[in-house]
Amino acid sequence: MSKSFLTDLESSSKNALNKKAIINTFIDQGDLPIAEIAKEMDMSVPTITKLLGELQDEGFVVDSGKQETNGGRRPSVYGLNPEACYFVGVDIRRFRVNVALTNFKGEVIKVKHDIPFLLENTPASLDQLCVIIQTFISKVGLPKEKIKNVAINISGRVNSESGYSYSFFYFDETPMSQKIEERIGCPVSVDNDSRAMAYGEYMCATNGEKNLLFVNVSWGLGLGMILNGQLYYGRSGFSGEFGHFHAADNEVLCHCGKKGCLETEASGQAIYRMIKEKIENGSTTSLEAKYKQNTVTMEDIVAATLHDDVLAIEMVEYVASTLGKHIAGLINIFNPELVVIGGGLSMVGDYLLLPLRAAIRKYSLNLVNKDTVVRLTKLGDDVGVMGACMLARSKMLNHI
Repeated sequence: MSKSFLTDLESSSKNALNKKAIINTFIDQGDLPIAEIAKEMDMSVPTITKLLGELQDEGFVVDSGKQETNGGRRPSVYGLNPEACYFVGVDIRRFRVNVALTNFKGEVIKVKHDIPFLLENTPASLDQLCVIIQTFISKVGLPKEKIKNVAINISGRVNSESGYSYSFFYFDETPMSQKIEERIGCPVSVDNDSRAMAYGEYMCATNGEKNLLFVNVSWGLGLGMILNGQLYYGRSGFSGEFGHFHAADNEVLCHCGKKGCLETEASGQAIYRMIKEKIENGSTTSLEAKYKQNTVTMEDIVAATLHDDVLAIEMVEYVASTLGKHIAGLINIFNPELVVIGGGLSMVGDYLLLPLRAAIRKYSLNLVNKDTVVRLTKLGDDVGVMGACMLARSKMLNHI
């Protein structure tokens, strides 16, 4: 495949920008005939035909055959060449990593779930992450030059433009993306995990909604925002720190260094702390043995809830009501079409969703909340890794 298109993108030539617009049209709408592409882009058919010919020569676009019609001449349909290039998404959790490979059309080629990993702010943890990525890439059997971007999700403060993570692996002045890129030999980008989840849901599991809030309820608490069809970053990429609203007078010290953050009352770590306190005060739970061994994970809390552990259910409902109260405030501010609940704790399903919806109805303005659908992610545990893959493609095309 010719490198001219990607090279031209860097120079922002008119020809390259028009080609990028065609590719983005295919990403948004799927395969199309020339006439519809010309109409969508408000350009002449001959111009579109010429650009499509060049994109075919460069390997990015293919003729997908004839369009079915009710009669008359059947036009040729064009679309993305799935084999033009590939993207890797890496979704980092506290104790595991999910990794996936997608083709140019966004179709999943390979995915590996629950690779053991311990997320710590140490060189050893970074080394382990690089080994995981390198191993995955070596096993997919593709030349590295065909992998155009490896996108990595990580929690905390991330500046995706500079490639810095300020919460993990910030040992020196070298960006996290550069550190990993030098190790694995492929272009690397990094982004906040909640933002990647929002993008994954938007690209793969929505019905045309352009204003979406994605609430990531995992060990911590984060927010990704799609506003007017665009992923919202803020000035330096630090938007979405929903978990650090001052929301409680509990005097609990948050990992950010402040007290009373929403995350200390509405997150997986909040449930962990509250169950621990209840056990110390005599409450019983199926999780007691794991607490004594200090081995409780988010998956353990979810399993206990789904197996009708009364204490776990009680704590999930408390978190849901607290979270719903503050999501109500977001709905009042943003008036979104869709609020999606994802992250590890969302795996408990209605135990979380039903009390959360009740709190939203109680605390948000009726005139505003009637516009908003509140649901769980349709992508389940894959929402993060799919978001990473979609972001990897977008980084290459600057599609966001």
